[in-house]
Amino acid sequence: MSFSGKPPPPKFSTCPPNYNCRKVTQVEDKEGENPILAGKKPNDVSVVPYVKINEDVTPSKVREVLNLFQETFKMLSNDDRAQAKEKRKTSWELSLEAAGLLRKQQKWVNTEKLSGPVPGVEIGDKFQFRAELTVIGLHRPYQGGIDYMEENGIKLATSIVDSGRYGNDAGQSPNVLIYSGEGGNPNIVDKPPEDQKLTRGNLALKNSMDAGLPVRVILNTTRRSQTTYTYNGWYTVTQCRQERGTYGKLVYMFVLHRLAGQPEVNGAHVGMPKKSKKSKVSKLPSVVAHDVSQGKEEKPVRAVNIEDDEKLPPFHYVTNVIYPEWYESTHSVPRGCDCINGCLGFEKCPCTVAYGGNIPFTSEDAIVRRKPFIYECGPSCKCPPSCQNRVSQNGIRYHLEIFKTEKMGWGVRSRDFIQSGGFVCEYTGELLQEQEAEERVGNDEYLFDIGKNGSGFTIDAAKFGNVGRFINHSCSPNLYAQNVLYDHDDKRMPHIMFFATKNIPPLRELTYDYNYKVDRVRDGNGDIKRKDCYCGSRSCSGRLY
Repeated sequence: MSFSGKPPPPKFSTCPPNYNCRKVTQVEDKEGENPILAGKKPNDVSVVPYVKINEDVTPSKVREVLNLFQETFKMLSNDDRAQAKEKRKTSWELSLEAAGLLRKQQKWVNTEKLSGPVPGVEIGDKFQFRAELTVIGLHRPYQGGIDYMEENGIKLATSIVDSGRYGNDAGQSPNVLIYSGEGGNPNIVDKPPEDQKLTRGNLALKNSMDAGLPVRVILNTTRRSQTTYTYNGWYTVTQCRQERGTYGKLVYMFVLHRLAGQPEVNGAHVGMPKKSKKSKVSKLPSVVAHDVSQGKEEKPVRAVNIEDDEKLPPFHYVTNVIYPEWYESTHSVPRGCDCINGCLGFEKCPCTVAYGGNIPFTSEDAIVRRKPFIYECGPSCKCPPSCQNRVSQNGIRYHLEIFKTEKMGWGVRSRDFIQSGGFVCEYTGELLQEQEAEERVGNDEYLFDIGKNGSGFTIDAAKFGNVGRFINHSCSPNLYAQNVLYDHDDKRMPHIMFFATKNIPPLRELTYDYNYKVDRVRDGNGDIKRKDCYCGSRSCSGRLY
């Protein structure tokens, strides 16, 4: 059967609100230049039973479960690093172990197989591990590329993961996918290659094509040894044929077309800017500055603007907090460790005693969990800069970019994928005491109150600061501010370090919660100030303060 023209739309029955409904219909096979798949068609089923969508599983709930998965994975990774004497477990093995622990704790969501949308999961969401797809119910098999369910004895596909492991080629456009069926690959099972069979997932995809039912598609991309799984939305199976595969055996080839009207996913176009609403023609980014840090950061911090002609406001770029004169005479460097080869002997390192003999970071330099304070090794420690307990003090590791937003002035994004728990940057500026900070009310948007229980210290990034001064507020942020101590132990004035709360795809704006209270911010005359919030998140209150 050959395909030409637009794919046929899926046939759905009238459906009550908040229900996911499907109507199975018969679709005639037509002869074409490629052989038609053999096998029986689905039985004459009129309407597949309604499947109620779980309204309790929201995007924030899914994110909570994924954060718990990442936390569990990092803890297992730390334990494995500390205990393994010879061969360490792979990330794949640790991810399966993390998923298994969450299942025992009954933390999985969307535990019943669903066709169509998965509650709490949005098109464009990205994941680091296949196990994460299982934990949230987007795709069940840990390894199998095709997931399916049975309705009245008929196998129907629910989702596929296109990993390219069978050697299939990409389609002609991002909206067309050519997918090779499962089975017969000697690289997956230790057997001679053989013809693929019309069973299990292959049969389910064929049945879904005959019934006109869409399936969820998750794309696998690998860049710089970093694997990312992106939920790309619904596709309909429009063609099914047999061909000779890489090993000389027959394989099933399925052609899938992405349904129109879905949100665009720019995974295949990372690095390309969105089209400016002020122009019908897409513009390339206008580079305002190739490196705002002027060489002070290891990775250049670029600034771009496709919204208007505004330039960056003037300020002095500093990579560290500027302390007042009185600070040096009142603070001393805390005593350090003697771990010459790095802090691997956890039980013997004084810097890790506060964590029960553990380090707060994984071997991939991701934070394990948020804490009131984190103590990194400092200047008095004998461990090298590569020590696992030195993460935030070593500077920016991602290609951060300052860009002009549509409604919120300048913002910050990363051109690299940021893993959950990854360190982004410090909030630098001038350290001020409370009274001096109050005198700078005109620059209150650059003031960051720090310390334990509001100790009366503030970092002002108006005149002196780094890329962190441009990070915008969001009511649903993807960063959080972590108190870190390493060069002193005064909890009144910790370093403010930003870490990722979840996996962040390239070119997604980076945000944190400013924690303003509505009607609690006042101007120099004592009058209440008001500012609207334009973060656009679903949980946005509409007011910044």
